[in-house]
Amino acid sequence: MPEYSPQVELNIEIDDDQSQSAILQTLSSGELELVVQHTLHLAGITQPITLSLLITGDETIQAFNKQYRQQDKPTDVLSFPLLDQPLVAAPPDQLWTPAEGEETPQPQALAFVTPAELPTNLGDIVISWPTVLRQATEAGHSPTYELFYLLSHGVLHLIGYDDYSEAGYQAMVHLQQAVLETMGQKAQP
Repeated sequence: MPEYSPQVELNIEIDDDQSQSAILQTLSSGELELVVQHTLHLAGITQPITLSLLITGDETIQAFNKQYRQQDKPTDVLSFPLLDQPLVAAPPDQLWTPAEGEETPQPQALAFVTPAELPTNLGDIVISWPTVLRQATEAGHSPTYELFYLLSHGVLHLIGYDDYSEAGYQAMVHLQQAVLETMGQKAQP
């Protein structure tokens, strides 16, 4: 990895004992932090950051998906950015913008500013472990590969990328694959 990587504080919660055992047998929390570090580095983010990761089941992620995206079905990964504006410097057609009906912060409104001595809190990522297992089986690669891919995807959303445009989708896939290559992960088992 290059000389400088962003400092990462990754808070991990696994809300199911059975999943926790399987996940911990598969990989370490240090590997997950490396995925986040590599993703941030390849996206050009160098400042210290913190974020939270919840690995859960389909029922919990479906409840989040219904509440926050009005889609009553499980999904693989959800990202909840805390930033008002994208952190990454990328072309506008690759980035998220405030949702329809949301206003950007008004100049007179005071925005939350992270004190210089604290890492920037990017937000939260939620990943469904049963969906990781299903998608890995369907694609013919390991659950570790799938989990790393989804974690990198979630981080890219937190820093500002959006995959609703073709340009954003392509940029995200390229970065996610580069992260996995850096981690020594291959799509095939």
